[in-house]
Amino acid sequence: MLVLVAGLLYLVSGRAVRSQDATGSRFVCNAIPPGAEPGCGYGPTGNRVQSTSPVEDELRNTIIQLRETILQQKETIVSQQGTIKELNSKLARCEAAADESTQSKSRGQGSRRKEFGKNTMGDLPRDPVETIDQLGKTMQSLKGRLENLEQQSFRLPSINVSAGGVSALTPLPPELRELLRHRLGALETQLLRKVAELEEEKSQLYNETAAHRQRTESTLNSLLERITELEKSNNAFKSPEDFKVSLSLRTNYLYGRIKKSLPEMYAFTVCMWLKSSASPGIGTPFSYGVPGQANEIVLIEWGNNPIELLVNDKVAQLPLSVSDGRWHHICITWTTRDGFWEAYQDGERLGTGDNLAPWHPIKPGGVIILGQEQDVVGGRFDATQAFVGELSQFNMWDRVLRPVDIMGLANCSAYMPGNVVPWIDANVEVFGGAIKAPLEICEDRVFDS
Repeated sequence: MLVLVAGLLYLVSGRAVRSQDATGSRFVCNAIPPGAEPGCGYGPTGNRVQSTSPVEDELRNTIIQLRETILQQKETIVSQQGTIKELNSKLARCEAAADESTQSKSRGQGSRRKEFGKNTMGDLPRDPVETIDQLGKTMQSLKGRLENLEQQSFRLPSINVSAGGVSALTPLPPELRELLRHRLGALETQLLRKVAELEEEKSQLYNETAAHRQRTESTLNSLLERITELEKSNNAFKSPEDFKVSLSLRTNYLYGRIKKSLPEMYAFTVCMWLKSSASPGIGTPFSYGVPGQANEIVLIEWGNNPIELLVNDKVAQLPLSVSDGRWHHICITWTTRDGFWEAYQDGERLGTGDNLAPWHPIKPGGVIILGQEQDVVGGRFDATQAFVGELSQFNMWDRVLRPVDIMGLANCSAYMPGNVVPWIDANVEVFGGAIKAPLEICEDRVFDS
């Protein structure tokens, strides 16, 4: 009975106490200082209640440091986003410059842009090779900077408080990483496309240049072939010997050259047609020089001297006169035996002599020049000794011709080309303005006048 009464008293007293607490208690709100954590102990006066736990102090410091790090990384992200926008703008200007260059090229290869500062990067090389190198460097720089940005974004922390109250570092949301990766891929793709387009343009330019060069070479070859055909047509004389060499000026650069040289000879006959009215002296109709002896064989009329024949630089004066401006046929024979020589003009023997370089063989391997006297083999001509006039049918034999053969050549009753040097168009070169022209020699010679 006493126990029952005590229990009832306990229940009644508990309800009374709770009722009093519910109606008489009040909640007091105190202000939290800036930077303070909620839940941390602060007194009614606003002073922080000192924590009695070192773990809570360490956790609180860690939270503050993480917040500062987050602020710094946010600033870095903003800066890198500005860099991305700047790179996108520069890439767009690059694309606009490339498009404008392509449009300008389609309007004509020779046109030039007059506005250089519009839609261009300013530092973009105009040469395709330099442009490709520059874009490659730009792509590598962009790629490196964006990879660095991506790595930094991977290290950005955020606060993740576990159930036990311990903070942990977690990467930023994957959307930012995916955006950066997508941006990097897009820029790399665009740059690679531009590089490929420039490579193709370079290849096309190279192919166009090669094709143009090939067309030019083909055209030049065609012109050369045409010129050769015309020259052959112009030089298609009635017979290979019916042409003359004209040396109209007394200079040291007009001359003809015989392509064939002489063998070693112990006799020779040289015949030609001459026409000259130059004075004083007609000059040097021909000369033959060999190494060590430039005057191996020379026919010359110099100044007021008579026509002279030189063999091994030994001289014989010939009784010939051909400076009247009319065609004359000249033949000269020589033999090493006693150095005997003969001189013929228009088929008639006008003089003989001996002791002209007796027992001297004519040396081989020299150069025959028409119209100039040689001071060295094949050159060093003297203008005062140059032949002025026309000459034709220069023939040479390695023997002494009979007088009847010489007469047949002079009166055009027979033509006998030289067995050592024949007068053939293909065998004669002219230089310095000397010309070859067709000639009906036997219709224009002195006998028919």
